[in-house]
Amino acid sequence: MKNFLRFLPIFVSPLLGLLAVTHSGWLVIAGPLFTWVIIPLLDQLIGLDKENREDGRWAPLMRVLPAAFVPAQLALLSFGLHRLSSMPLGWESLGLAWGLSIGTAIGILVAHELMHRSGAVEQRLAEVLMATASYTHFCIEHVHGHHKRVGTPDDPASARLGESLYRFLPRSLVGSWASAWGIETTRLARRGLGPWSWHSRMVRYLVAQGALVATLGIWLGPAGVGWFLLQSALAVLLLENINYVEHYGLFREKLPSGAYERVRPEHSWNASHAASNSMMLSLARHSDHHAFVTRPYSELRHWEGAPQLPGGYANMTLLALLPPLWFRVMNPRVLALRGATAIPEPDSASFGP
Repeated sequence: MKNFLRFLPIFVSPLLGLLAVTHSGWLVIAGPLFTWVIIPLLDQLIGLDKENREDGRWAPLMRVLPAAFVPAQLALLSFGLHRLSSMPLGWESLGLAWGLSIGTAIGILVAHELMHRSGAVEQRLAEVLMATASYTHFCIEHVHGHHKRVGTPDDPASARLGESLYRFLPRSLVGSWASAWGIETTRLARRGLGPWSWHSRMVRYLVAQGALVATLGIWLGPAGVGWFLLQSALAVLLLENINYVEHYGLFREKLPSGAYERVRPEHSWNASHAASNSMMLSLARHSDHHAFVTRPYSELRHWEGAPQLPGGYANMTLLALLPPLWFRVMNPRVLALRGATAIPEPDSASFGP
């Protein structure tokens, strides 16, 4: 039960979002303040959680928890967009949109857990959550692309040594979309179908996303659509910021056969900060997630020998916004792992040693 209770903080985000939607003033940014002020402080005060847990008795409850987040997120986004559609443009409306994007970003993390499960219902729920961020193709690219190509030049979501967040973002955004199309096109071709077949998940995602935007336009007008797209964009930027942090500078060796070595814990940055992981379904125990992709969030393990981030995800995503500081903190750590001494300039980003 203790292991179950420690993940209940994922519902703090929709609760703070509800507070923001129903109030005015500084409360409209309660979510961002909690995410980038309170969580980093709690990470420092509570410290690391290195305990590894496997308690099968609570597995059914653990499986329900991410699914229960879906209606909470949908309700928050509906109420928030309804209020925004009637608010004048100003710092409060922009702050509320920012707060809604935090809830959507947490929804992406929940979707990440659901899309890795084998159940059809869980995978559909993942697609619903990703639709709230207008990023449904992530369900294809992340599972069938990123996990196979991580730490290689073929993976758009693996940040290279010396590459700033701002150079990484367009490469990952465009590359992930192209990768998802390529994966689906290849899958359909094996069945003798073209890329625009209704059997294509990408085609269905585009139609569903268009229907969602059209529905919002009918219900809330152009303002509602605009606020929806803005909060989607902010949530996606936060997701890609996390992607940048998770694999920065780490790479897999290419074997004489031409294939890459198998994915191991040392190919992802690990961060076992207690507060962050309670809010993020242990996503920051990323080393175990990539090496053992079928392990559920509640049983992800701390790997002492894996590369360790100096802070939790909230701290590191803020640091990534300032490339000179990011390079100063992270490049020496990457080079130490490689046994190298020269720190490359950003324009010489590479996967090699």
